[in-house]
Amino acid sequence: MRRFAFTVLLGAMLVLSAGAPSPARTPTGAAAMADTLEVATFAGGCFWCVEEAFDEVEGVAATVSGYTGGDIADPSYRQVSEGGTGHYEAVNVFFDPDVVSYAEVLETFWRNVDPTDGGGQFCDRGDQYRSAIFVRNSPQRALAEASRRELEDTRSFPIVTEILPATTFWPAEEYHQDYYRKNPVRYRFYKFNCGRKARLEEVWGAADH
Repeated sequence: MRRFAFTVLLGAMLVLSAGAPSPARTPTGAAAMADTLEVATFAGGCFWCVEEAFDEVEGVAATVSGYTGGDIADPSYRQVSEGGTGHYEAVNVFFDPDVVSYAEVLETFWRNVDPTDGGGQFCDRGDQYRSAIFVRNSPQRALAEASRRELEDTRSFPIVTEILPATTFWPAEEYHQDYYRKNPVRYRFYKFNCGRKARLEEVWGAADH
């Protein structure tokens, strides 16, 4: 299953507070398209890069960049990036569980973050750029905790990535959605200079990050 257009799916993006939609801006008529999809929420530093990583996964229907984990309603990018709101830059990943499982989605998440860094991710520093898994129910929590334990048992480095309950997810401004597609040159320049690929290869080994 390939990506649905962002403007079509956003109405079903579960601008969620653990199951309840928030009053954020959303078009109508998209909910039925997401009936068969599940949603996973991850923070992994710059949400542009997290979107790109998950968009490449077969079975992922859509990704939406946004903010979650804080106390301010409908925050702006400027507010979050300046710090102090409690929000993380995060991504809602909408996936077809008949094609890709939550466990497999978790594997993609881990391989695209530095789980040893508690101060941000790569060149992006601050609490708003920390890595985290936001779980929506008991099955997600069980799988997330099992995946973290497996890494702790098989890797020689400490895992500081947190597993947190999902709270309201506020979609980011439209220009952030699919940024890597809309601005490929600027995006590649940012990603290279941020050292993301190099650090991921240090942590996980050579891969196409």
